[in-house]
Amino acid sequence: MIESARAQVTTEESEPRIIYLVKRIELIARAHLDGVTREHGLTTLQYTALSVLRAQPGLSAAQLARRSFVSPQAMTEMVGALEAKAMIRREPDPENRRVLRAYLTDEGRAALEACDRGADLLEERMLRDVAPEDAAALRRALTTCASGLTAFTAAEAAHA
Repeated sequence: MIESARAQVTTEESEPRIIYLVKRIELIARAHLDGVTREHGLTTLQYTALSVLRAQPGLSAAQLARRSFVSPQAMTEMVGALEAKAMIRREPDPENRRVLRAYLTDEGRAALEACDRGADLLEERMLRDVAPEDAAALRRALTTCASGLTAFTAAEAAHA
């Protein structure tokens, strides 16, 4: 049964694979976000990190790296750049003075909000012809897919 469904998905006459469509959307969105963030002196990855800090203030660089999908080394450089641009400030953790906690500054919040407007516009355009209930279903489905892949990759890593 699964092989039959797989064969149908991979034939030339079939609809494109979902992973292809996700990648296509990612490439288009990334190109747009690169332009939006550049206008505000940021990279898309810096925008992602600032977004994470807005949701979870006070993360360490290591925690921020995990939640922003970059390596700890890349995050160390990014945190330094964001601090130099006065987008974030870091403070020692009261319980472990060697750990620095990152927080948005007013400048960082303003740049983040400006980039958010560009991201909102992109999402509005992408979902323009999608019914609100379908957009909500898409969000739930993609969230479930991301969770499933996270569990899958964690299980694969445990067996390696």
